[in-house]
Amino acid sequence: MPTACQQPGRRGGQYGDGCVARPGGVTVPVMTTRPRPRKTATTARGTTAASTAPEESALLRWLKERRITEVECLVPDITGNARGKIIPADKFSHDYGTRLPEGIFATTVTGDFPDDYYELTSPSDSDMILRPDPDTVRMVPWATDPTAQVIHDCYTKHGQPHELAPRNVLRRVLDAYAELGLRPVVAPELEFFLVQKNTDPDFPLLPPAGRSGRPETARQSYSIDAVNEFDPILDLMYDYCDAMKLDVDTLIHESGAAQLEVNFTHANAMDLADQVFLFKRTMREAAMRHGVYATFLAKPMETEPGSAMHIHQSLLRISDGHNVFSGDAGGEEFSPIFGHYLAGLQKYVPMAMAFFAPNVNSYRRLVFGEVSPSNVHWGFDNRTCGLRVPMDTQENMRVESRFAGSDANPYLAMAATLAAGLLGIREQGAPTAPVSGSAKELGYDLPRSLGEALDGLEGCPALQEMLGERFCRAYVSVKRKEYETFFRVISSWEREFLLLNV
Repeated sequence: MPTACQQPGRRGGQYGDGCVARPGGVTVPVMTTRPRPRKTATTARGTTAASTAPEESALLRWLKERRITEVECLVPDITGNARGKIIPADKFSHDYGTRLPEGIFATTVTGDFPDDYYELTSPSDSDMILRPDPDTVRMVPWATDPTAQVIHDCYTKHGQPHELAPRNVLRRVLDAYAELGLRPVVAPELEFFLVQKNTDPDFPLLPPAGRSGRPETARQSYSIDAVNEFDPILDLMYDYCDAMKLDVDTLIHESGAAQLEVNFTHANAMDLADQVFLFKRTMREAAMRHGVYATFLAKPMETEPGSAMHIHQSLLRISDGHNVFSGDAGGEEFSPIFGHYLAGLQKYVPMAMAFFAPNVNSYRRLVFGEVSPSNVHWGFDNRTCGLRVPMDTQENMRVESRFAGSDANPYLAMAATLAAGLLGIREQGAPTAPVSGSAKELGYDLPRSLGEALDGLEGCPALQEMLGERFCRAYVSVKRKEYETFFRVISSWEREFLLLNV
């Protein structure tokens, strides 16, 4: 992956070009999130709950030094939303760690439970033990009183990582790479829309008015002036991100009306999943304070393009930091291991689509999207392919997976794409020939609905073993319940065209 360098300007730079200067405005001191040394013992099955006494005392000192009054104990759920508890800081100090029912990982986005709920969880519907990750502590910059937020990991009462927690699913995959002496490095690009407040779901979403008082009506890809229309919202977003040490790099205007994209500086996968998880919450808050919504729905408007979460990824050798995807001095474009990795993505992405496209709306982006991928072909600097290899130096050789929507859970999307690549390395697969023309002309071979995607996941034992069989069983059950709930809703289209005509 690229090495960090300095780029001028608040919104300048490209993927992998390193740092970007951002405006000041918030001077709240926060704990840095890099580097992130893991101080727990690892096994092939995950990370055990080893001694955390040094981190505990450091974290408590951090809270006391900043006179924190409340602590938000966050746990990313299956959807990617924040669950947890808000605890007074003095209580957090005396009762280190907390509990949550494991049922939060067997709950649909509508708050319902699948029919086999008690088969997915323990028969007693027991609690999990939560332990904070000290490296994730940050201020909550929009809170009135000094408030901290800390992402927590979930353990069983026996001290084992809880199999249903998305953060543990990603860690399971990262541990498998570590056994091979490899460390994945990723950089996500996250698209989203700003829309007018919408309090009645029966009405379509509309782009908001910018500083000019007028909403966008034309496609304005990469327009600087179109971005500046939303300067008050974006300046607040940058202030929040600076205060939280979120490594937001480039900001651009995408092709949709009031559609934006942020790129994150490359780092290890857990760091970036944490940052995307926190950024979504942060962006929604910044927009809300200016009277608009920020939405990460994959296809929020019928006439506008969808929003994606592209994931750039490479593998570094832990011993010396060498990018194992790069070719050799003899002129090879990429290494054999990169070919195996690509082959794994091509083989397993269709069966992992339930993680890249986790909602019924996700398939509106994929099936009807103008620039969304249609298949698993790959090519050099070819954006019509689902797997794009950007043109860069050998040291920066990487692949960009373009399948995930912005609605995907970042922990699960990263776990799934890395798992697919690792399976390719294990199987020593060979990729197809790169595509130089339009991959759109080569057909559509991805699932067309959430139901098809879940069928594919259920039929892939290799992927289930990589991510955890119990977790995959629970994920499929929750998503099938959501799919069933969606199908119970009679749409306005059905009332308009079928009511009196069939």
